[in-house]
Formats: sequence, C-alpha cells, structure tokens
Amino acid sequence: MSQNSTPPRPDAAPRPQKSSSAGAWASGGTLFAGVLMLVTGIMDIFQGIAGIAEDDIYTRVGDYVFKFNLTTWGWIHLILGIVVAIAGYGILKGAEWGRVAGICLASLNVLAQFLFLPYQPWWALFSMAISIFVIWALATDDAYGPGERY
Repeated sequence: MSQNSTPPRPDAAPRPQKSSSAGAWASGGTLFAGVLMLVTGIMDIFQGIAGIAEDDIYTRVGDYVFKFNLTTWGWIHLILGIVVAIAGYGILKGAEWGRVAGICLASLNVLAQFLFLPYQPWWALFSMAISIFVIWALATDDAYGPGERY
C-alpha cells in the first residue's frame, strides 16, 4: 500500500509556536506599537506645525528649568514626528531597522515630552506612556527573526 502524499521538504522548517501569553501580548503589542508610532508621529507633526505657526498657542504652566522658544519646540516636534512616523511605517512592514529605530525614537520621544511638560502636561504624560509601551512591545517581541514578517 503506497501513499500519494509528498513528504515535507527538509528546508521548510515549521515556525515555532509562542507558548506563553506574554509572547502573544508582545507580538500583538508590536503591531499595535507600529500603529501607535505612526499616530504619535502624525500628532507630533501637527503639534509642531501649531508651534511654528502660532508662537502663543501654548501657555506655560508654572516656571520650569528648561525654557525654549515655542517656535524651536515646533521644529523639534515636526522633525521628530516625521522620523517617528517613518519608523512606525517600518515596524508595520516588519523591517528590523524599524524595530531598532522605534526603540530609539520612542526613548527620544519620552525625553522630548518630558521637556515639553510645562506647555501641554496631560498630552505629554499620555505621549510618554505610549512611548514606554512601544519600547516594551518592541524590546520583548521575538517575532522579528531573520526574514520573518507579520
């Protein structure tokens, strides 16, 4: 009695399955991190445009050690927003450079939002929390193997 099925190819190794719920969270978190970075980048672009167009659109809440001109903050947010959005796109495409850039840029965004606290305290805290989640999701996901995509 013979079977007509072909044996599996030796070069087509099965992908390892994630066994823990933390791995599933990190894998789904990476996709969500890409979306969050894309949205955060776009919001930073709008925040930068608002700072460049109207120097008096933001009011300072109290006195703060780090005093910058709002036009300068506008340019910082505009440039950072463009680069963060590009990295978010790279993460969504599954590029390894997107993951590395995402971790670096999310860390830079935490620092920039901390320095921007006196102008938009609630938005800065919210953006810092999003960036911390992005760092966690990108640092803990092991789905980025050689040649693996979503």
